[in-house]
Amino acid sequence: MTFAEIGCGVYRDGKRLATRDQSQSTSEAGEFRTWDPHHSKLAALILKGFMPPITDSSLVLYLGAAAGSTASHVSDIARRGLVYALEFSPRVMKNLISVCESRPNMIPIFADANHPETYSHLVDEVDIIYQDIAQRNQAEIALKNVKCFLKDEGYLILMIKARSIDTIANTREIFGKEVEKLQEGVSVLETVKLPQYRDHLAVIARK
Repeated sequence: MTFAEIGCGVYRDGKRLATRDQSQSTSEAGEFRTWDPHHSKLAALILKGFMPPITDSSLVLYLGAAAGSTASHVSDIARRGLVYALEFSPRVMKNLISVCESRPNMIPIFADANHPETYSHLVDEVDIIYQDIAQRNQAEIALKNVKCFLKDEGYLILMIKARSIDTIANTREIFGKEVEKLQEGVSVLETVKLPQYRDHLAVIARK
């Protein structure tokens, strides 16, 4: 592979992205792990030209970590930091725990992102909140967590899933309302449509 670093621990070879594996289970420390934009919205966002402000020492709260695939790439980047990986589905939580077992900088949390008070004793203030969940009140959930955990000048990266909010309304209207709600608590810097994901909008904001 001829991957070249494009910033913040992310590597690229043509249309392929990768991070350097920081898990304890790999046979060779630092070997490249390909990062599929068709299975990771954050990878798709990077291919659109947005480099997430994640450093090797960032503290990240990942809301909606699922089985931990994208979160594990975040942990590769924040190798000296910490990733709080929160998930509410018992079905995938077992897989998430398995991923975290080989990654000392990933902490699995089984909780509902709509109730940050239930895990506030587990999470410190963070530099970045990344949210990718399928609940109806996505902007409201993001702002609750911003208020509880995001440092001043910290970043929110929110993947709005329009059809999880309303199955029939115009997606542009849904996106507009969610972005308007977000502006009550954060400054929206940029919105990006992801060609790999229909009815999704990436929002980058700052506290």
